[in-house]
Amino acid sequence: MAPQASGLARTVVAEVLGTGFLVAAVVGSGIMASRLSPHDTGLALLENSIATGAALVALILALQPVSASFNPVVTLVEAALGSLAWSAAVVLIAAQVAGGLAGTVVAHLMFGLDAVTFSTHERTGPGLWLAEVVATVGLLLVIFGTTRSGRGDRVAYAVGGYIAAAYWFTSSTSFANPAVTVARTITDSFSGIAPGSAPGFIAAQFVGGLLGFALIRFLFPIAAPADRKVLS
Repeated sequence: MAPQASGLARTVVAEVLGTGFLVAAVVGSGIMASRLSPHDTGLALLENSIATGAALVALILALQPVSASFNPVVTLVEAALGSLAWSAAVVLIAAQVAGGLAGTVVAHLMFGLDAVTFSTHERTGPGLWLAEVVATVGLLLVIFGTTRSGRGDRVAYAVGGYIAAAYWFTSSTSFANPAVTVARTITDSFSGIAPGSAPGFIAAQFVGGLLGFALIRFLFPIAAPADRKVLS
């Protein structure tokens, strides 16, 4: 999902909007699910996962011609693979974090909540950290396995399907995204994560990024021509 548009400004805007809408979908659907299914956590998680997966498909389809990473780990792997200049990667990561935080605030305001409510939902422990490593490695394999084999037109469906499934097969419910993790610290709702728990999740996501990068280089050493885009 390397940036396709000429000019850093358009790419930054796409990443802010994409990450913002993604987080709004995660947090907003979590709030709605907890209100509609207050006594059934499993059903609430199903509602949350379907909404998130569907939103990802739509957002990637819409923004992929400009930029549709929405994830600092994905952006760093793009830079490491030579699809993106490191200087641009730093700017895009800042855009993703800013967009994610804005998405949480907007979701809160839509549901009549305070703009910021720091989460008290502790998520910590080796099992959850391992789950974030697994979730992130899988996400990278899905993204780059699709794009580097010349099937970039299918990546939206692959990513949306993977994330919807990973909500269920990982104990952490598959955050797999540092920007989204940071954004979820400021919501004390169904989707939140306590600020003290976020560093462990983020560290695990970067470990998953390193492992995913190594696997991508081994499995897909040569990118399809459409993936060889460099934004300087």
